[in-house]
Amino acid sequence: MMLKNIKIPILFLCVLALISMRMPGGPSADDIIAKANEKMRGNSMQAQVTVQIIRPTWNRELTMKTWSKGLDMSMSLITAPAKDKGTVFLKRKKEAWNWVPSIERTIKLPPSMMSQSWMGTDLTNDDLINSSSIVDQYTHKLLGEETIGGHSCYKIELVPKPQSAVVWGKIIMWVDKTDYFQMKTQFYDEDGSVVNTMNFTNIKNMGGRMIPTHFEIIPADKPGNKTIMIYDNIIFDKPIADDFFSTNNMKTVK
Repeated sequence: MMLKNIKIPILFLCVLALISMRMPGGPSADDIIAKANEKMRGNSMQAQVTVQIIRPTWNRELTMKTWSKGLDMSMSLITAPAKDKGTVFLKRKKEAWNWVPSIERTIKLPPSMMSQSWMGTDLTNDDLINSSSIVDQYTHKLLGEETIGGHSCYKIELVPKPQSAVVWGKIIMWVDKTDYFQMKTQFYDEDGSVVNTMNFTNIKNMGGRMIPTHFEIIPADKPGNKTIMIYDNIIFDKPIADDFFSTNNMKTVK
């Protein structure tokens, strides 16, 4: 009799866990995050991006080209302004490098630098280099559904796995239920406080996919500050050789 009494609450907890991970008849939280990540990456991706840094007393703009392949390889090249032109960031698996043309030096980025600002924006180095880590370095929980910007969305909680070397203590992501693009993402520190909110707008067909092309990053504790990323052009699934993503190529990529 006592064994039966023990089994009932355990079974009940298991059922609750399953319900939290998957809406009845719908995709699991893991599936939703994987589709959202693939939506903006494809098997490979090449893009031209304008970045606007907005501060209460000044604004700054830079442009860049970016390439990615799968979950493990990405590269970004700054093309303007002139003082930053030629700066490159490279990720291969769990390692990252920065090529600085002014000193002709390749710097391997240690974990301590991943939480630092990327190019003076409201993004961190981790946001730029390890964006694909949301798939395999976090556990995903479906919290429910909400409407964001007129789009019915899944609301997903992402919590780092115990051994994950990531910056954020938690991420909450709202993903469009029809086309699986992000509509809103909030990044939290280890104390559970919101650090940044990212809003996604200007959804249109680019590269053969319906995607948001305007991202706005707003820090919670810096009134008047924000960073805007605008996708000017994007190409999905054009073959890129693995050796393109090499430290040697950082010095010559155009």
